[in-house]
Amino acid sequence: MRAPLSWLREYVALPADVTGRDLADRLIAAGLEVEAVERAGADITGPLVVGRVLAIEELTEFKKPIRYCQVDVGQANGTGEPQNIICGASNFAVGDRVVVILPGGELPGGFKIGARKTYGRVSEGMICSVRELGIGDDHDGILVLPPGDEPTGTDAIELLGLRDDVLDIAVTPDRGYALSIRGLAREAAIAYDVPFTDPTDVELPVETGGSYPASIADPTACDRIVLREVRGFDPSAQTPMRMRVRLYRAGMRPVSLAVDITNYLMLELGQPLHAFDRGKLTGPIVVRRAAEGEELETLDHVRRELHPEDILITDESGPISMAGTMGGLATEIDEKSADMVIEAAHFDAIGTARMIRRHRVRSEASYRFERGVDRELPLYASYLAARMLAELGGAEVLPGVTHAEAPAGTVTIEMAAGHPGRVAGVEYARDTVVRRLEQVGCAVRAAAGGDALTVTPPSWRPDLTDPNDLAEEVIRLEGYDAIPSRAPRPVAGRGLTPAQRLRRRIGRALAGAGYVEVLSYPFTAEKDWDGLQLPAGDPRRRALRLANPMSEDEPLLRTTLLPGLLKTLGRNVGRGFADVALYEQGVVFRPREGAPARSPRLAVDRGPTAGEIASVEAALPDQPYRVAAVLAGEREPSGWWGGGRPAGWADAIEAARTVAREAGVELAVRADRHEPWHPGRCAALYAGETLVGHAGELHPRVIKAFGLPPRTCAMELETRLLGDPGPVRAPHVSSYPVATQDVALVVDAAVPAAEVEAALRDGAGELLESVRLFDVYTGEQAGEGRKSLAYSLRFRAPDRTLTAEEAGASRDAAVAAAAERTGAVQRGG
Repeated sequence: MRAPLSWLREYVALPADVTGRDLADRLIAAGLEVEAVERAGADITGPLVVGRVLAIEELTEFKKPIRYCQVDVGQANGTGEPQNIICGASNFAVGDRVVVILPGGELPGGFKIGARKTYGRVSEGMICSVRELGIGDDHDGILVLPPGDEPTGTDAIELLGLRDDVLDIAVTPDRGYALSIRGLAREAAIAYDVPFTDPTDVELPVETGGSYPASIADPTACDRIVLREVRGFDPSAQTPMRMRVRLYRAGMRPVSLAVDITNYLMLELGQPLHAFDRGKLTGPIVVRRAAEGEELETLDHVRRELHPEDILITDESGPISMAGTMGGLATEIDEKSADMVIEAAHFDAIGTARMIRRHRVRSEASYRFERGVDRELPLYASYLAARMLAELGGAEVLPGVTHAEAPAGTVTIEMAAGHPGRVAGVEYARDTVVRRLEQVGCAVRAAAGGDALTVTPPSWRPDLTDPNDLAEEVIRLEGYDAIPSRAPRPVAGRGLTPAQRLRRRIGRALAGAGYVEVLSYPFTAEKDWDGLQLPAGDPRRRALRLANPMSEDEPLLRTTLLPGLLKTLGRNVGRGFADVALYEQGVVFRPREGAPARSPRLAVDRGPTAGEIASVEAALPDQPYRVAAVLAGEREPSGWWGGGRPAGWADAIEAARTVAREAGVELAVRADRHEPWHPGRCAALYAGETLVGHAGELHPRVIKAFGLPPRTCAMELETRLLGDPGPVRAPHVSSYPVATQDVALVVDAAVPAAEVEAALRDGAGELLESVRLFDVYTGEQAGEGRKSLAYSLRFRAPDRTLTAEEAGASRDAAVAAAAERTGAVQRGG
């Protein structure tokens, strides 16, 4: 909403020295969002005066029309003699009143005016267009002023209101009243504690009969419509310049007097109006919903197929207007319209909002209706419109008014006088609460001797529906800056939960291992499941669909972290980062069997009960916390020291082990087949006997679907399956020396190395400190279909130095266990 300061001053007695920026500061303090203050016309300097064209000489020797004009500017030039001016426009004639800037003046944009010779004549100034004056976009001709009593030489800056401060206010959806000069003037009056004059404070004439017939067929679509008739309007009547300037300053284009009056009153009062050509109407007007198959060609020359929920204004010919949005082309007023029907109504805000989104058409009227319009305005706005058409356009206002309405209840709110203070944490006196509520237009009835207040919000504030709304009004008017800032006092002994600490440790560990954290949107699509090669019955394909997704391309909630990570990896590779290691932590969403389709709507005036909390939790999906990582390119870079090492499936498994070690868990690795991993390079990760995730190299078809480099690897695991995170314990460091024993075991090629390692651990006993696989051999000496696995076993006792015999006995026990469980045979033994 753009609000000229001069317009606001008509209805609020602001101090003379108040500027637009001063008012903006006060309105911002009261909770309105003033985005900018434009000093319109501040760069215009005079002399800029009203002139009258005395003579015109057509210069025909040039390719384009050029006129040499004599213009009477009174005593503005200091001599009283006519001013000689060259002009290229042809839309004016001798006797017309024009706006002239004399030498020494300056127009917007730093355009300085001086006397200069052009087209063989000396031009002593310039005749101005609205665009040159900064009050319009039309540059086809100069500005011809309507007839008036102002003498030539009158200062045009003051006459036209060219200098003004314009406040640009971003109005939030709950404050529809602020989309009007009336609403903003009321806020300004409260901010400065000065008198406010309501522009609707007029005495309506006593109407004894009806006007053009109208009725409401659907009270849910419209609960009030008012019609008034005018006849004999002069279509050639011009809009007063001050009105045209205000419309332009407020962001609207002047069109014609009749249209400008409806727009002017909409901006001033907040009530949209529409004028129908009386001669184009057929039969009574009815407000109803659309019927199947109906169409309407609107003023923008678009033929629209109507929806059964659309709100329409109709006559016997069918739809003539999309109510509160845009009129129909068949009944529009034109340059010949002399008889009109003025319509003012109160349409349903939700119905209007749905209609404009359905048809993707917006207007200044719909912008106000969807935010809530004062239900009491139609009678006053229609009367003021008819009166202005009579005063400015010579129309005759026919007696009578058509007023159809559906009953509407009165909203009352019970609130304790101390409620605003409890919300803000600041004590407000009872009289202060009552005074502030009355300032915004509420009727307040206080209980005798009690704390209870019965509040009736004004008709222009449909957003006031509960005690917290009233508390907000008191708090904002008393000043948000009056609420003290107090740092919260943490309870001793509180801090991060064990789960939060674990997540931070995991992030630091992966970052220390060379991974970069990314944050992906938790949204995905069916095509991502196809890209991951998930089979039809895979539970990861069962995903929750968002009711209002940010993008129709990704309407589902993710059930795995991999799609977002793989897309991020692909974007990085596409931008030239060939060697990438990424990780992400976050929740996934797994629907529960038998869960209700929707979460129940809870009350906001109290805390939820235990049963309500349980019903909400039952509707929520399972949201396990997961960690995933992806790698591509070189894991160890190449350089002058030699070749690098490409990332492989073992790096993905090591990333999972890095995560598990932060939880104090040692992972067991077993071969597996699980999409989206390569069936021969996929590892299942176990904590004890619990499957916690998978790691390995991605399937080639997955790599192709997501546009990834060859041999891309990934891992994903669920942190809650690692067990409850406990306190971090420092390992015991023995001061005694370690005894190292190496063994090489030959097993069948199909035996996983992890099984051999597990057998060695179990057989070696408590003296074993660590076991590490350092070589795999599959040559002739191992035998066909067999492989040799070489392990380094480290033994250490916490209280003594081990003897060679003790270390050897532990090694032999480990080998025996491996032989028994995996059929391993020690090489060389």
